[in-house]
Amino acid sequence: MITAERESAPPPLPDTRSPFARLNELLAGVPPGKAPIAVSVGEPQHPVPPFVAPVLASTVHEFGRYPINKGIDAFRAAVSGWLGRRYDLPRAVDPESEVLVLNGTREGLFLAAVAARRWVSPRRGRPAVLIPNPFYAAYAAGADVAGCDTMYVSATADTDFLPNLDALSEDLLARTVAFYLASPSNPQGAIANRDYLARLTALARRHGFLILADECYCEIYSREPPPSMLEAAGADFANVVVFHSLSKRSNLPGLRVGFAAGDRRFLARFLDLRNVAAPQVPIPAQRVAIAAYEDEEHVIENRRLYAQKFDLADQIIGGRYNYQRPAGGFFLWLDVSAHGGSESATLKLWRETGVRVVPGKYLARDEYDGRNPGAAYIRVAMVHDNATTAEALHRLVAALG
Repeated sequence: MITAERESAPPPLPDTRSPFARLNELLAGVPPGKAPIAVSVGEPQHPVPPFVAPVLASTVHEFGRYPINKGIDAFRAAVSGWLGRRYDLPRAVDPESEVLVLNGTREGLFLAAVAARRWVSPRRGRPAVLIPNPFYAAYAAGADVAGCDTMYVSATADTDFLPNLDALSEDLLARTVAFYLASPSNPQGAIANRDYLARLTALARRHGFLILADECYCEIYSREPPPSMLEAAGADFANVVVFHSLSKRSNLPGLRVGFAAGDRRFLARFLDLRNVAAPQVPIPAQRVAIAAYEDEEHVIENRRLYAQKFDLADQIIGGRYNYQRPAGGFFLWLDVSAHGGSESATLKLWRETGVRVVPGKYLARDEYDGRNPGAAYIRVAMVHDNATTAEALHRLVAALG
């Protein structure tokens, strides 16, 4: 339980730098043992869909216009249509008031904490933002800029790698501004089921806070399609906003197009902030996004390619490092506690094999008891072709045993 005593105690001073800056520092001056293979960054390497270039070529003249910040009508209609096809929603999402275009999800998730602080009713005590631990760094950056206490909620094997809702006290929930949830989660690949989403939604409505649901890995899964927070939000989508991106779904990390959808009251305030503080999304990029959301063939193929790589992990890693094929996402979350923990294992892999991973410690924060829920793990991004992926995994097993 995150008790009132713990809430009032000074938290550990975190290292707020990017995990990749910390990784560069860890490996500085250490030569790789073999030709490097970087499986540290979650940057999709599958081919760009074939429709992208023709759409850009036919709309290049629209780079000569300032786009409206909320997104062009056709983009918002395409998003609404895709959400209705992809999820079992209580009703159609209104493209006019319940969808906003984003310059990728990172900036949207970051600014959403600032907007949430302005949107929620006054809190009982210092406003707080709740973040799963481990987490995506943009969440904590947004909470910090919003001037809120950042409260890290453990997401460990004991809680199926989802934030432990039982650990939240009534006092903490009463001062909560926003709750970030990633499903599928980064780095563990856990998927929140409908019961979990419904429980979280009920907490948000009882205490008046906002759920910021990061669903950017929703189309990469092993078995069942992950449900959306919108499916648990009821007909008005109150207190819920979901964030999606084409980076993972369509192998378009450089396009920088995503969207936010959900609670129309919050999105109106969010748009007010974005009109003065957020980058606009070029119209040709939105045209590409329309084509992407209207095509499922490339998404199915993308999922097939990731499945092949996880088949390799099943074969090469087997039962080592407490490996289990993740339900979603494209990361391995490997327990290297028997090898000195995340930093030691990362150094060993680089020095002996040239495989570059991310220490799980850098993707999490120390909690009040001094423990870091990522300290025993490394994250491996399964983004390369099959041959490169197999080579990286074979090297990993050879070094760690």
